[in-house]
Amino acid sequence: MKPEEVLKFVKDNDIKIVDLKFNDLPGLWQHFSIPATELADIDDPTRGIWVDGIGFDGSSIRGFKKIQESDMILVPDPATAVIDPICQVPTLSIICDVYDPLTKEPYSRDPRYIAKKAEKHLKSTRLADVSYWGPEMEFFIFDNVRFEQNQRSGFYYIDSNEADWNTGREENPNLGYKVRFKEGYFPVPPHDSLQDIRSEIILTMIKTGIHIEVHHHEVATAGQCEIDMRFDSLTRMGDKMMWYKYIVKNIARKHNKVATFMPKPIFGDNGSGMHVHQSLFKGDKNVFFDPKGYALISQTAKYYIGGLLKHAYSLAALVSPTTNSYRRLVPGYEAPVNLIYSARNRSACVRIPVYTDNPRTKRIEYRPPDNTANGYLALSAMLMAGLDGIEKKIDPGEPLDKDSYHLTQEEAARIQTVPSSLEEALRALEEDHDYLLKGNVFTPDVIETWLEYKRSQELDAVRLRPHPYEFYLYFDI
Repeated sequence: MKPEEVLKFVKDNDIKIVDLKFNDLPGLWQHFSIPATELADIDDPTRGIWVDGIGFDGSSIRGFKKIQESDMILVPDPATAVIDPICQVPTLSIICDVYDPLTKEPYSRDPRYIAKKAEKHLKSTRLADVSYWGPEMEFFIFDNVRFEQNQRSGFYYIDSNEADWNTGREENPNLGYKVRFKEGYFPVPPHDSLQDIRSEIILTMIKTGIHIEVHHHEVATAGQCEIDMRFDSLTRMGDKMMWYKYIVKNIARKHNKVATFMPKPIFGDNGSGMHVHQSLFKGDKNVFFDPKGYALISQTAKYYIGGLLKHAYSLAALVSPTTNSYRRLVPGYEAPVNLIYSARNRSACVRIPVYTDNPRTKRIEYRPPDNTANGYLALSAMLMAGLDGIEKKIDPGEPLDKDSYHLTQEEAARIQTVPSSLEEALRALEEDHDYLLKGNVFTPDVIETWLEYKRSQELDAVRLRPHPYEFYLYFDI
């Protein structure tokens, strides 16, 4: 919609509130709301919220301004306007871009602006006109969660009515039908206790314009789920990823349950990943397709894979960006820990789906990311790594079409693996980020702020606290 169309829509649908949403640097949606009457008068298109924006305190937003330079501006993007399906009061949600009030320029640390620059940079290379993205976002829906950390204690406790550990719980009556560890993919109800909730979630997503392809229970016990969206261009998919999390969390809460996108909330079962399907198109031509290539992919696609694998360590700091990410990226739980590519093989970091030989659907799937990533930054970083591979003709080597979890010791020794910790990934990003700076997509201040925030607010915060299991290991020494 255009501004004048938004105003007409507000009037025609008796909208009372306009909610302005934007993204902080780590990846959480922020918002504030105004009465619908505060929208600009289109009789003066040079003024008002669509041009001048509306001010907010940037020093209170993670990764943004310091307190002495706190004033910032939100400018709504009218094309994103949609009725908020969660709010009871008729509310129009609009995603905003962040601007500096002095320079009147887009703010360098606005994740959505970075995504827009990545799309612009792709066009400037003339390799393709558009990139398409299809993240498979996994999550858990629990029935209860408690956690606390202070100077003298620390614990977490999660529970799910369908969890394997509750087969013996007194439920008056306990009707069984619990999901065994690693057997959640994918029995019908009553084992799958979340069918109707997921259906409600996807119907709500559809109201916001998200094209949904499928939903199902995932492998793990205790309510692991997946909902897949139809592919879209980079910034638009970043917007949809924010709506996705917002809707999942709120519909779960409506049913007195809680959703989490943590990669590894449960010990001893599969974690939640975000396998990201991606392709490049120039006009109507899929740049990744070649009818004579391995798994029907082109040499360009191989170079793109080469870029992903070469920069996998620094990329991890943005696509697997939390300490918990590396609880998931371990062998034995279908996690993609080996830096190889392969057709069909889900043990590879890069998989080439072979469901069909349709040229338009040929794509690659990068499997290490998880949903603690900021969607705008993660998609942009993967694109920049892939484009660097094409530009430099980075050879990814030969594919590995065997289960990389069951190799001989000699074979395994030749395969590089993903980083084993956030600390290792951040160190790699510090040393290897020139590919992200091309086209001014990521700027040095973004990299520096990301490193500082992750190290001080997350890495050190976890490292300095005793782990509960350390008491089991060491208390009696």
